Amino acid sequence: MAPPAPAIVRSKETMSFSPVTESAGTNLVRLKRQLTEQAIAAATGADWAAAAELNRRILELGPDSPAENRLAKAHWELGELGEARVHYQAALALDPTNRIAERNIDRLRILLAEAGEKTVPAAQGSKAPVSIFVEETGKTGFAGLYDLPTPRQLAQVNPGDLVELVPQGTELLARSNGRPIGKVERAVAARLLKLVAEGNKYAAGVTSLGDKDVRIIIREVFQDPRNYGKVSFPTAAKVSDLRPYTKGTLVREEMDLEEDLELDEEDEEIEDIERVLPVEVTDEEAFVEEPEELEES
Repeated sequence: MAPPAPAIVRSKETMSFSPVTESAGTNLVRLKRQLTEQAIAAATGADWAAAAELNRRILELGPDSPAENRLAKAHWELGELGEARVHYQAALALDPTNRIAERNIDRLRILLAEAGEKTVPAAQGSKAPVSIFVEETGKTGFAGLYDLPTPRQLAQVNPGDLVELVPQGTELLARSNGRPIGKVERAVAARLLKLVAEGNKYAAGVTSLGDKDVRIIIREVFQDPRNYGKVSFPTAAKVSDLRPYTKGTLVREEMDLEEDLELDEEDEEIEDIERVLPVEVTDEEAFVEEPEELEES
C-alpha cells in the first residue's frame, strides 16, 4: 500500500497540534491576568516588595508597558529610584505615548539629582486607604492646593499618599509624609474650617500632582451631631459625570488617580465597588455656603 502523500501528513500534524497551541495561549493569558490582579492587590495594600516580584514575573512572559509602570512604581516606593527610572524608560520604549512613564521620568530626574539612586522607602501607613477615594454624595469633594513647595520637594510626593489637614488660623494646611505640600484652596478651607471647629473630622489623599498643580480628595469621616443637616460638599456630581474606580488608579501616577496614583488595567472595573467623582466636577461652586434656612435647621 502506497504511503500517504506528504501534504496530507503535514495537514494532519497541523490539526493535531492546533488544540495544544490554543490551550497554551489561553493558559498564558489566564496566568498573566491572575498575576496582574495579584500585583495590583499588592500595590493597593502597599506591599511593594511583593508587587515588584509579581510584575517581574509578568514581564518574564513578554513585554508589557503597564507592568513596567507598576514595577517602576514599586521600586520608587521601595526607595530604589535608579531602578524606577529604568522601568519607566522601558515602559516608554514600549509605548511612546505613555504619559505616566514620561511624567515620572521627569520627576525622577529631579529626585535622582537630589537623593541619588537610592533613598528612604515609603513609610508604613503613608498611603491613604482606598475608601477615601470612593465617592459618596455630600461627603467627598476635591480641592486644589496653593502656596506649593518647590518642585524638588513635591517630587517626593505621589498620588495615593495620605494627606493630613491641619487648621492654622484662616488657612487649612496640607501635609504628606510629614512634609507640607501646600494649603487647601480658600473657598474649600473656609467651609471646612467652620465644620472642623464644630466637631467634624476629615481624611484626605493626593489624587494628582505636577510641579505647579496638586489636587486632593477630601472625605468627611465623622459628623458632629451639632452639624446635623449641614453637608460638607453640597454640589453632587451628575451620574453621567462619574467615572468607574479602576484597578489602575492607585498605582498610576498616574493617579492620574489622576487619569488619574494610578497603581493599570486602565479600563477594567473593580467589581462591587462604588464610583469616584472626577476632579473636573468639583469646583469652588461645590463649597458655597448653604442657604441660611438649612444652617439654622
